[in-house]
Amino acid sequence: MIDVNAFLGGYPWRRVPGTSAAGLLAAMDRTGIIEAWVSHLPAIFWRDPTEGNEWLYDTATREVRFRPVPCIQPGLANWERELTTAVDRRVPAVRVDPTVHGLDPAGQSMRRLAAACGEAGVPLMMAVRFEDGRQRHPNDRAPELPAAAVRALVRSSPRVRMLVTHADRGVVEEVHWSLTPEESSRIWWDICWIWGPPEDHLELLLDTIGVARFVLGTGMPLRLPETPIARLDLLDLPPAERAILEHGNAESLSGKPV
Repeated sequence: MIDVNAFLGGYPWRRVPGTSAAGLLAAMDRTGIIEAWVSHLPAIFWRDPTEGNEWLYDTATREVRFRPVPCIQPGLANWERELTTAVDRRVPAVRVDPTVHGLDPAGQSMRRLAAACGEAGVPLMMAVRFEDGRQRHPNDRAPELPAAAVRALVRSSPRVRMLVTHADRGVVEEVHWSLTPEESSRIWWDICWIWGPPEDHLELLLDTIGVARFVLGTGMPLRLPETPIARLDLLDLPPAERAILEHGNAESLSGKPV
């Protein structure tokens, strides 16, 4: 299994256990995950999130099961240099969290970044949210990523590919069914926020949209990694389809041979 959505480092709004490299590896061993795409969690909330990228690269160099997903902030002058570095380091994706940084998520700077990632062949990762709104700190006022922004960005360049994490069924359906088949084929969704039984949202989405659009993402340590895996266990997926979701789509998205 490949987890495309994991984090290292502390969370600014509350204490979260298991944020160290050793803690993340222990959770991976416990759940059978062989590879994790990791972001530096504290840096996402820094004024310049790219200041955490070197630490992330160094950590991933020392642990072969981690693949770094560096942060890029297109409102800063260094974003092109950071993207070039990411390409040189053959990262599986780069992330941007525009609402955290007060950027228009479908504005010109975001469109330029999306187009540049498309030309470089690097997927652009974006999170709809990091935790349930009912749990958020009063000072944590960044709005959730709107479905309209995802739709606008994937339409902004014919080569952009997007990996959207922490989306629920409503966001996935609003985006997917408003796009052309070609446009929707360039978006992948992780399953960490899609409900299983008794609502069976995940089963419905796999039936209506197809397994090719989904990847395994846990959101750990902000979320329990066992939860999305348990949702898959409760489905009657053929082994070949489960393998596509658990690692095949991620390998294809990151450029690895399937």
